[in-house]
Amino acid sequence: MGCSGHLPLGRPQRVSAPCFQEIREKGKRERREPVKLQLHSMALWESISLDRSSAMVNEPRGLGGPQPHSEGSSSGGESSRDSSRCSTPGLDPERHERLREKMRRRMGSGDKWFSLEFFPPRTAHGAVNLISRFDRMGAGGPLFIDVTWHPAGDPGSDKETSSMVIASTAVNYCGLETVLHMTCCQQSRETITGHLHKAKQLGLKNILALRGDPLGDQWEEAEGGFNYAVDLVKHIRSYPKGHPDAGSLEEDLRHLREKVSAGADFVISQLFFEADTFFHFLKACSEIGITCPILPGIFPIQGYHSLRQLVKLSKLEVPQKIKDVIEPIKDNDAAIRNYGVELAVSLCRELLASGLVPGLHFYTLNREVATTEVLKRLGMWNEDPRRPLPWAVSAHPKRREEDVRPIFWASRPKSYIYRTQEWDDFPNGRWGNSSSPAFGELRDYYLFYLKSKSPREELLKMWGEELASETSVFEVFAHYLSGEPNQQGHRVTCLPWNDEPLAAETSLLKEELLRVNRQGILTINSQPNINGKPSSDPIVGWGPSGGYVFQKAYLEFFTSRETVEALLQVLKKYDLRVNYHIVDVKGENITNAPELQPNAVTWGIFPGREIIQPTVVDPVSFMFWKDEAFALWMEQWGKLYEEGSPSRKVIQHIQDNYFLVNLVDNEFPLDNCLWQVVEDTFELLHGPVPSKREPAAP
Repeated sequence: MGCSGHLPLGRPQRVSAPCFQEIREKGKRERREPVKLQLHSMALWESISLDRSSAMVNEPRGLGGPQPHSEGSSSGGESSRDSSRCSTPGLDPERHERLREKMRRRMGSGDKWFSLEFFPPRTAHGAVNLISRFDRMGAGGPLFIDVTWHPAGDPGSDKETSSMVIASTAVNYCGLETVLHMTCCQQSRETITGHLHKAKQLGLKNILALRGDPLGDQWEEAEGGFNYAVDLVKHIRSYPKGHPDAGSLEEDLRHLREKVSAGADFVISQLFFEADTFFHFLKACSEIGITCPILPGIFPIQGYHSLRQLVKLSKLEVPQKIKDVIEPIKDNDAAIRNYGVELAVSLCRELLASGLVPGLHFYTLNREVATTEVLKRLGMWNEDPRRPLPWAVSAHPKRREEDVRPIFWASRPKSYIYRTQEWDDFPNGRWGNSSSPAFGELRDYYLFYLKSKSPREELLKMWGEELASETSVFEVFAHYLSGEPNQQGHRVTCLPWNDEPLAAETSLLKEELLRVNRQGILTINSQPNINGKPSSDPIVGWGPSGGYVFQKAYLEFFTSRETVEALLQVLKKYDLRVNYHIVDVKGENITNAPELQPNAVTWGIFPGREIIQPTVVDPVSFMFWKDEAFALWMEQWGKLYEEGSPSRKVIQHIQDNYFLVNLVDNEFPLDNCLWQVVEDTFELLHGPVPSKREPAAP
């Protein structure tokens, strides 16, 4: 739990968390009867952490489950705790810890951390960019991020720019521990209760509850609402120099002490420019009996106008020596940003060297360059190449036990999370025999966290302003794999099935993939065979240290009916070694795999643990995936072109007539045979391929 006594943009006053009927933190805590909120659902939550402006609410454990099932109800009689699927310990202990537990463990080890603050964007395009920024900045290892609450922007709604949706996306689709700000500004008790219920359902277990800004010049109390932070959770926020609205620093500190006594686990300060300001605040807190961790709020100066606005809103005083440096370069954004980085690095080093701060909290203003540079200079940016699992995890509490997924969504993890969001239980330990996974429909391909980060104009430059034939499409796939510019000089950095750069392990297959894509085997997913590589391997490794990982070779692609007919003839020679699924857009399915039986294609062995098999080829899931995979041809590519245009007809023809194929080579200790399968198919189609040493006959 944590309490942040800050507001980056100097909002007047944060209100603490609502007073819940049961707060199970360090024994019983005093409640003020006149202000208790009847949030009965909160009695189920593990704890509430308060800060001078915030309170974080943690959800209970034990929501993981054994298998997918339909319509949100259990498909079997056994509970997730009793199932054999839950017998395997989690690979990543932090997935099972509450935020306060993570903090205490890091403090106990002396490991400093950082956290990041963002605000909701104004536009849908801004939301797409912000989620991409979450992915990039999340790679550096923040302990948590927090998302601010803006009453004027309908923050509790389902709009893609709302605070609630942005924070939910960070948790569910980016896998980040997330704290959602929530204010009582012009909100009734019932409205606040509704927001908290919604946050809980969305997996937001940490709430930073604040008073918030007045929408006008004066604070107006909502009917049936709250007026002061004390009215909500017995704590009011305080700043290093005191809250701007407080009568004195002493008064502010008394309110903060009251808040900490009510259960705050940590405090986050307002931004400041000199370390002595923060040290003075720490000393004053200590003298009044406040002993919880206090995080300094760091703001790297990134521009002249943003600094002026921030100072105006927060009523801060900028030291004269900083003004003297900035004024002469106020029109040079790069120079100001460089100075801001140097200033922040120096400030952070002084704070860390004191031994008085457990971590640093950065006000990013939704920008990444300056904050990332500061963290790298401090040695706190930690891009660990090892993955806890081979796929991107979600931080939703009910997915904490999840450690098995079908391989088909390897490049579209956000889509998989979206389509399984209604499941109550998730596979743990093994996938099992699932006859009805009940994946949700993906009707809206333009949900902001699923759509391409590239605008239409960029996609056309990459995928072709005009497509002359299917061969034009083959070349797009080839340029994506090679990284070389296309004929128009543009690099192809994404495809409809993969909006991210190529996975590192694709480099192990690059030459073969290029060769087959140019001949009409349009690959959208692949992995090499691996036989006992260390889990620390920078390319294929995952899981804890000291383990070994294994993979079966896998290849998934679109190809023509003619190629499929030849492929089926070739596959007869590999019947026991190669499993295959071949399906068209209408659902015509050809397979030699056992009905309803998943095939583990990735697994790992780790000290003191059972075998983990996080990736499977599941025949039932494949039929749900094929709907999405085929639809992406038109939804994200074909619709770039005018209806009836030749280019659109090319994509429509591929969607209507091609097949989606997946192949698994079960003999993982041997050389990958799938390339030979494809070569034999081409030979059957076109005749023997001339040897490189013997020129073809004229």
